[in-house]
Amino acid sequence: MKRVRLRCASLLFLIIGLMFGPGANAQETPVAAGQAIRVDVARVNVGVVVTDEKGKFVEGLRRDAFHVFDNGAERQVTEFAPIEAPAQVLLLVEAGPAAYFLQSANLFAADAMLKGLSAGDRVAVARYTDAALGIQDFTTDRAAAQAALSSIQFNLGFADLNLSSSLAGVLDWLERIPGKKTIVLISTGVDTSPPSAMAALQTRLQVGDVRILCVSTSGPLRSGKLGSKAKIQQTQDEFAAADRQLQAIAELTGGHAYFPMNGKAFQETYKQVAEIVRHEYSLAFALPAADGAVHSIDVKVERAGGAGKSAAAYRVDHRKGYQAPKE
Repeated sequence: MKRVRLRCASLLFLIIGLMFGPGANAQETPVAAGQAIRVDVARVNVGVVVTDEKGKFVEGLRRDAFHVFDNGAERQVTEFAPIEAPAQVLLLVEAGPAAYFLQSANLFAADAMLKGLSAGDRVAVARYTDAALGIQDFTTDRAAAQAALSSIQFNLGFADLNLSSSLAGVLDWLERIPGKKTIVLISTGVDTSPPSAMAALQTRLQVGDVRILCVSTSGPLRSGKLGSKAKIQQTQDEFAAADRQLQAIAELTGGHAYFPMNGKAFQETYKQVAEIVRHEYSLAFALPAADGAVHSIDVKVERAGGAGKSAAAYRVDHRKGYQAPKE
């Protein structure tokens, strides 16, 4: 554990070396919770997002294009509907040293996502270092959401970046919020949480109903050439590990991880996010067994034109499992 923290501190030291100036102050309050989610145990619901090679949502797909597998066995799709519904998006922003780059290349670029949302979409804002703190409760007021982003207080010191633990706290908040929910995680992916925290989080992400879209903020930092060759290689290895963390979080929840390298790429990323949070295909199949076990889910999509044609050009995102009730 000590070695892990020292390596993370090494990466944070490089980040701090690229920073300047104090962060803005913020008044922070916990995000309010709503009512409990109701679950229909007779069926399994799966939200599926299908995007093309440009990251655009693929519209117009029919039921027969989708094939759903439970623990490897194909199940009949009993319910199907393309959904465009008001989104509930929680922006969770890492407020560590790397966040200084958000102020120019990233965080203000999130305005592109806010502008891309529809009037009925609700947005909440939270930040994290050692733990998650709410800044703005869910609101349809875009100006309030943007003001909350702009007011985030960033830390320069060697504060813990407890990504896994903070995500667990945010999921606790969202459990009592009904409806479709998405977390947009704006983060380097550096995680100083105990290994047990991520291990406990993995199953929860896999069987939960919250999609997580990860936007990496480490891109602008990777061109730095400070230190010896060995030090530079160690830093790149740390970034690669952080990338894998974000990728795993996104994939488990049926989300997507983005790795923009500059301000223009951040703008395009947030436009894609604004489209994805509103659109999905809603599928359902009959619960095969009330065995209390965790089941894996896989969804395959055929391209228009007939069975057997691969949808290799499509990206298909969906949650990777569910936990069956126990009789």
